[in-house]
Amino acid sequence: MAHRLSSTTLRYIARQYTLSFAGVFGLFVSIVFLIDTIELLRRASGKENVSLSTVLEMALFKLPHMAQELLPFAILFGAMLAFWRLNRNSELIAIRAFGVSVWQFLFPILVITALIGGFKLAVFNPLAATLVAKFEQIEGKYLRYRQSVLAISKTGLWLRQNNPDGQAVIHASAVSRDGFELTDTIVFFYEGEDKFVRRADAGSARLMPGYWELQNVWLTSREEPEARFVEDYQVPTELTLDKIQESFASPKTISFWQLPQFIRVLDETGFSTIRHRLHFHALLAEPLLLCAMTLIAAVFSLRHNRRTGGFIAVAGGVSAGFLLYFLTDVVSALGLSAAVPIALAAWTPALASTLLGLSMLFHLEDG
Repeated sequence: MAHRLSSTTLRYIARQYTLSFAGVFGLFVSIVFLIDTIELLRRASGKENVSLSTVLEMALFKLPHMAQELLPFAILFGAMLAFWRLNRNSELIAIRAFGVSVWQFLFPILVITALIGGFKLAVFNPLAATLVAKFEQIEGKYLRYRQSVLAISKTGLWLRQNNPDGQAVIHASAVSRDGFELTDTIVFFYEGEDKFVRRADAGSARLMPGYWELQNVWLTSREEPEARFVEDYQVPTELTLDKIQESFASPKTISFWQLPQFIRVLDETGFSTIRHRLHFHALLAEPLLLCAMTLIAAVFSLRHNRRTGGFIAVAGGVSAGFLLYFLTDVVSALGLSAAVPIALAAWTPALASTLLGLSMLFHLEDG
């Protein structure tokens, strides 16, 4: 005969899981912060303009993003720790012997996990995206000596490049998917950083090795107020297609709430949206993935043996973690290469983990 757990017992299980998760998550974040700070200090060594406070600031800005990456593993090992504690005190054994279904004592844990996933998606992710964007700006300035040269907005594409006598700012309404060709292009030339010199309005501009090739160009300048038409015009540049693509805002620097609009603008301007759409679907799938981690943790905790149960649980959890990491990398690579649909690539790790956890729990429960 099946029995129902009291609300007091459910709250007790929820509290044990919450404390275990918080402890594991805090430990993981502390270790990653220490390792990342040491790595940034190594990279900053020999650079006189990078102080210790700058390094610590960079590490703190990057930390929320790293915490997001660690969250599934913190859920997995936090749940394993909670089950281990319940097993050690024979509480889980007593609950099972009382005829309580596994789904009953997993219910509060799954609810808390889903709430953690929702909070991460709606609140924590926007904060982490903002801070990691600041980290990349500081990193580009002090460690990579490379500033972002590209920006995408509703008005189109904006590019900035250095010239021998100043800089040029390029604006285009769209980009051709067949090669890097800009349409409806305007190039503003500046002497120094802010002294306007001349302007070139072109029907199109194609990136060639070492220069931009502009077609059907109207030139205006301070010395010649009247526009002058030329069929071809070249603008020297050190930009390459690789440098331009590297300047894109990476998906991790864009808030979950802003990603749909950013993807729409990218698509309208002609750029590939595969990376950003894959990241967006992966964010949507993460609450399910976190719940799958708790199911897998429960699998290694139901059959408890005082001598080998702890070892089996840890070994199983580590194996599950590595398998998840490997599977995520493989399907993400397939998604980026367009070998499989974006949604399938993003949701496969979460769905596979959930189905695996459910099937194993059903087998153990029936057995």
